[in-house]
Amino acid sequence: MENQSVSLYQLLGQVKQSLKNNLPSSFWVVAEISEMKVNFSGHCYLELIEKEPAADSIKAKARATIWASAYRIIRPYFETTTHTRLAAGMKVMVKVNVEFHEVYGFSLNITDIEPSFTIGEMARLKQEIINRLIAEGVFEMNKAIPMPDLPGRIAVISSQTAAGWGDFSDQLTNNAFGYKFHVKLFPAVMQGEDAEQSIISALDAIFAFDGFFDLVVIIRGGGSQSELNCFNSYWLAYHICQFPLPIFTGIGHEQDETIADLVAHTRLKTPTAVAEFIISLFRQADERINELSIALTEAATDLVEEEKERLGRFLLHLKPGVMKILADGKGNLQLLGHRMNSSAKHLLLRETGIITRRSDRLNRLSNEYLIVASHRIAMKAQRIRETCRKFIESTRHNLIMLDKKSMYLDPFLILKRGYSITYYCGKALKDPKLVPENSEIETRLAGGILKSKKT
Repeated sequence: MENQSVSLYQLLGQVKQSLKNNLPSSFWVVAEISEMKVNFSGHCYLELIEKEPAADSIKAKARATIWASAYRIIRPYFETTTHTRLAAGMKVMVKVNVEFHEVYGFSLNITDIEPSFTIGEMARLKQEIINRLIAEGVFEMNKAIPMPDLPGRIAVISSQTAAGWGDFSDQLTNNAFGYKFHVKLFPAVMQGEDAEQSIISALDAIFAFDGFFDLVVIIRGGGSQSELNCFNSYWLAYHICQFPLPIFTGIGHEQDETIADLVAHTRLKTPTAVAEFIISLFRQADERINELSIALTEAATDLVEEEKERLGRFLLHLKPGVMKILADGKGNLQLLGHRMNSSAKHLLLRETGIITRRSDRLNRLSNEYLIVASHRIAMKAQRIRETCRKFIESTRHNLIMLDKKSMYLDPFLILKRGYSITYYCGKALKDPKLVPENSEIETRLAGGILKSKKT
């Protein structure tokens, strides 16, 4: 008996018809996008997967397509609603039609998408990371690091070509108060799949400088919400939390705070705002020094005036006492004179002796009183001078310490550590591409200047 058979085309046709007859016209499906590609014609080809909850293994996978006519509507609707781009690694809820083709096999045709599901999923994942950092006790660690009084040595993580880096550098270099900063760029990729590891590598490079820098600034220019995904990663946030220096963020996005913003020491909206904040720290220190200088001058002036008033009051009390003694003595002399005129000659010598003794006593008492009063005045004047001297010495010491601290920021001292500055046409050179071939350049070292030519 011959085996009955059908052609492959017939078999697959029956499968196609069976699916069409037994399945609804469309389904809402929750899945993760593992691959996504848009071709030149505008069609979007995806691979959808579902993973095991406990493990990371794939338990279901299917090809899917968004035809160009639908993709032109679905993509902008999704991106304007979620503020992020449709991309691989994203969990979505999509409306699909099941299709089966004799040649191309099983696939899903996506006709609609639910943005609110993705928004909720993104918020859930973000909160899970925040809760994990809090549970591990690291969420507030970077915020607890004390801020240096004058953070003049700044490590910057940014893209070398980013407008945000240029704005930040220009704001610090050309500040209106003439403050000098040492700024070093640690280039990193600031968006895309490589951004997370690139920024972490830059943090590791800064850590290797072993305490040279005062703080770290992570900046980038403005961009779409989807370009901020790397700043919501667990490992980047974990590195920021435990970094030993204060970290400032100026990511350039005003609508939402990323996890990196939340765990950083200080979050500012833009690179320019970060630069302005750092300048304001120096400005506040300047104002405190001016206030202390004014207060010192006023205190010394008040102290001198107070002592002058006390000395004047003392002299006012001293003069009437001396005048009273002199007046009393003068009255006694006059009385004795009248008695001398009416007394006999034999009493004249006796009265003269009495007057002499009393006059000597008066002079002695006056001299003793004047000596005591002069000694008291000298003691008070000495205390005034000593108080002023100690106050001035203490203030001078503080000013010397501040001056020494500012000297540490002197570019010449940095040159003495082994660094150098290269000049071309009198300007500091940042990019060797700006120097034409065979042009002369100068390299400034701590010990002198070297001249050379670019070849």
